[in-house]
Amino acid sequence: MASVMKRALAEAERDVLTGLPGAAGARAWFDAAGRAGFVQAMQVSLQRLQSVNLAYGKHGGDRALVEVARRIADFALEELGPDALVARSGGSEFLLASPVPISRARWHWLAEALGQAISRPMTLDGEAIRLQPRTALIRGLSGEGGAQLLDRLDQASIALHRSTARRILWADGSHPARGQSAASLEADLIGALHRDEIAVLFQPQFDVGTGALCGAEALARWEHPRYGRIGAETLFAVAERGDLVTQLTEHVARRAMKAAHDWAAPVRLSLNVTAEDFALGRFAQIMRDLIAEADFPADRLTLEITERTLIADFEDCATAIADLSDHGVRIALDDFGTGFSNFRALKALPLDALKLDRSLVKDIAHDRRDRAIVAAMIAMARALDMKVIAEGVETEAQLGVLRDEGCDTFQGFLRAGPVSAEEMAVLASA
Repeated sequence: MASVMKRALAEAERDVLTGLPGAAGARAWFDAAGRAGFVQAMQVSLQRLQSVNLAYGKHGGDRALVEVARRIADFALEELGPDALVARSGGSEFLLASPVPISRARWHWLAEALGQAISRPMTLDGEAIRLQPRTALIRGLSGEGGAQLLDRLDQASIALHRSTARRILWADGSHPARGQSAASLEADLIGALHRDEIAVLFQPQFDVGTGALCGAEALARWEHPRYGRIGAETLFAVAERGDLVTQLTEHVARRAMKAAHDWAAPVRLSLNVTAEDFALGRFAQIMRDLIAEADFPADRLTLEITERTLIADFEDCATAIADLSDHGVRIALDDFGTGFSNFRALKALPLDALKLDRSLVKDIAHDRRDRAIVAAMIAMARALDMKVIAEGVETEAQLGVLRDEGCDTFQGFLRAGPVSAEEMAVLASA
């Protein structure tokens, strides 16, 4: 049945703006999922989009939709895997669904975490805006067809829009006590950090030209005893709500550098950092202390910083980045080219690499426009003396295009998905 659902998406007409399946493709997927016996879904609505259109024009609203679509797709891949459905069902509405059984409590806090990911600042015409979504949730009934399920979900979404007090509503009208699941997770996370329960996996990175292993990106994972695996996106969202981001980042950095200490040179370690890490104003000192504690070579460490992080406080970020760069740490600008590229960063910051988002790589093998965009970005990086890292590489055809265009490094399931510290140690010593 999974193959039927994948075929339904492969054959679905794509939304021109976001590249996601449209409403017809979503209905076909839900019909197949319903026949398989189980499905849960959420419908995400952006009520303020009309205000964005009025303030920034239709083009501005379209850019916001593209960014939201990217955030939902990245979240779904991280938390639910490649079999999840992400579709644009209407003008400002998106569907996210999974055919894999997930507890009601987990589906609820996934909706909370997704809402937080969507509501992070994005820039339009140099100004930071936030879109606060409203989300209707549903778990399919036995034997329920796709049309029935979508109708119930739509009715819940309409009821949610009439309410001023809720941002999440179940289609059966019930809802957990406000913040109950999130508060429980925050308390659990404090204990998990003390018990050293947060694991660090590694996403290997390879040289485009030779295929040799050249680095790995550290990824946090939490195997929660009740909710199951919690990926990095949700994990950091929980940490942000509980004011635990700094502790979580330090935990991941400490464990990653310990694991990577004995990797054979020149295999590099990449760490992700967030806006919250910079908020205290001591991030550079904290990171230097961690490097010294781990006795890790600073010149083999790369920090990956997203443009969303820079939006929060550009000046403080720039100061910390310059400090770390002076101590040998390399800096990569992550998620570059996702629709909100601020070229000020390319000029003002000591960047060593640009990391192309997976959405740019996805169609480069058969869409000449996507290939032209990637080629232009690589050429720009070359002119600025920067390396280029491509993520989400899944096919030989994609890799061939990246090789022809002069990309330096790639990561993705074509060669390897995330691996444990022990598996990474074997790869790095080969």
